[in-house]
Amino acid sequence: MISPEDRQQHDSFLRLYAEHEAALHAFVRVMLPGRAEASEVLQNVIVVLWQKYETAGDFKKWAFGVARLEVLKFLQSRKRDRHVFDGDLVNQLADRAVLLDRRHSVERDALEGCLQKLPDGQRDLVLQAYAKGCSMDELAAARGQTPMSLYKFLHRTRQILLECVQKTIARSELA
Repeated sequence: MISPEDRQQHDSFLRLYAEHEAALHAFVRVMLPGRAEASEVLQNVIVVLWQKYETAGDFKKWAFGVARLEVLKFLQSRKRDRHVFDGDLVNQLADRAVLLDRRHSVERDALEGCLQKLPDGQRDLVLQAYAKGCSMDELAAARGQTPMSLYKFLHRTRQILLECVQKTIARSELA
């Protein structure tokens, strides 16, 4: 039987892991030459994260640190293979991945803010158009538009979003 405290810690871990899973996977993938290797290391990372998890602290930063060490350990075990990156390169790749992850996070936050600034109908259309499985032809027909007019409208909206995101990022860099 799992105690309420253990259940709470388990749920907390799963929420944090789910929130950062894609970034952690991308981080590991950047440091390894193949998907199979990245998958193997990521499984080890998850085990270590769960074994050493404590609720306090910056989960993402900690998880990236664990991932970096697990990648280095994996590469050390395979160092005779000439297709394996050396430790210095892995550390450079990891540092670059951390910077790219931060930038991606800033861009994603800016885009979410800019989407919220769009009028409701325009925002809903953008979200519908980029939903998985959406057919532009079907969406245009449902709106009583030609596909070309829908594409043109979405192009203008993307331009508006791009300008908004660029301005938002520029303002945040000045602050």
